[in-house]
Amino acid sequence: MLYKAFLIKYAEIGLKGKNRWVFENALRDQVQYHLDKIGEYRVLREQGRIYVECPGQYDYDETVEALSKVFGVSAICPVCVIENPAWDNLIGKVGDFVKEVYGDREFTFKVEAKRADKQYPVTSPEICAGMGEYLLGRFPNARVDVRNPMERIVVEIRNQAYVYSQVLPGPGGMPVGTGGKAMLLLSGGIDSPVAGYLTAKRGVCVEAVYFHAPPYTSERAKQKVIDLARIISAYTGPIRLYVVNFTDPQLLIYEKCPHEELTIIMRRYMMRIAQTLAEKDGCMALATGESIGQVASQTLHSLYATNAVCTMPVLRPVISYDKQEIVTVAERIGTYETSILPYEDCCTIFVAKHPVTKPVLKVIERSEERLGEEMEKLVEEAIRTAEVLTV
Repeated sequence: MLYKAFLIKYAEIGLKGKNRWVFENALRDQVQYHLDKIGEYRVLREQGRIYVECPGQYDYDETVEALSKVFGVSAICPVCVIENPAWDNLIGKVGDFVKEVYGDREFTFKVEAKRADKQYPVTSPEICAGMGEYLLGRFPNARVDVRNPMERIVVEIRNQAYVYSQVLPGPGGMPVGTGGKAMLLLSGGIDSPVAGYLTAKRGVCVEAVYFHAPPYTSERAKQKVIDLARIISAYTGPIRLYVVNFTDPQLLIYEKCPHEELTIIMRRYMMRIAQTLAEKDGCMALATGESIGQVASQTLHSLYATNAVCTMPVLRPVISYDKQEIVTVAERIGTYETSILPYEDCCTIFVAKHPVTKPVLKVIERSEERLGEEMEKLVEEAIRTAEVLTV
């Protein structure tokens, strides 16, 4: 195959200071983890670069797909490896590379050279000039355009030479594991899976909790959430998913609290339970798919009342997104089609006809006093009996 390796580029990691190597090592490990699922690859970190050496036979498309799911990767460059970088051999091999990639079609190009091996006898400007001259002579349909070329042909000189011209986009962000751990409140909707994806994109390991309400929600609704967690896990790595039976707490709230306050009170108890599970697992934050003003429970007043029960930070990565922006991300990461399956979760089953949009915290707290010790016991039971899955 033409491409025997991939150059992995990163962006934000390059801005780090003396601890930059920590993030580079984490990125290398994440690349290795994703590639180990599909074959035997060797991932190397050297001089501000991460390279993937490919086995003799590998699936190019499958490899690119795996790399495109690694947070921290800003770009993926399929590389032709030239083991003998001696100048006379190098120019011919680069010409062969251009011939195979571009054939005889018309195109403009610019040669860029990076000489990591400073002992190499030809300087970077000389590489660019000499290589450009050679390619012009070999390909009559090619022209040099240093300002706005159609193609950039990059030559890197190390212990061997690497040549590439294609730059495929990566997901960006930071390597998972460099930003701590958070507990995601995962529903079957569109927003929370996107929130989980965006949280992980900042380097945060993600666990998840789903509130199940049988018989009001079906096993298909539960399976839908498991499927969403599995899709997200392609980016985040394995996810520990708690399935909490929330039926009895919901029924008690429905029985004893004003119906216009049901959503807020229900949400507050979900946050309490999620935080308890998060603390048990060493998480440092909760994460939700809330977006300001999208529904009654997501007005600023409602978010204030919900946050009042939490002592750890609540991450809301889609807080300023409109619905279409969230849908666009969901479609790109592959969760949208699963999210719109018509299996309702407990949040939609017990919604009041006219929910309060500007709840007053003291009023909500007085309503919760009606629940008393009975609710405390139900919450403890829900936590104790939570089903734990790894997806």
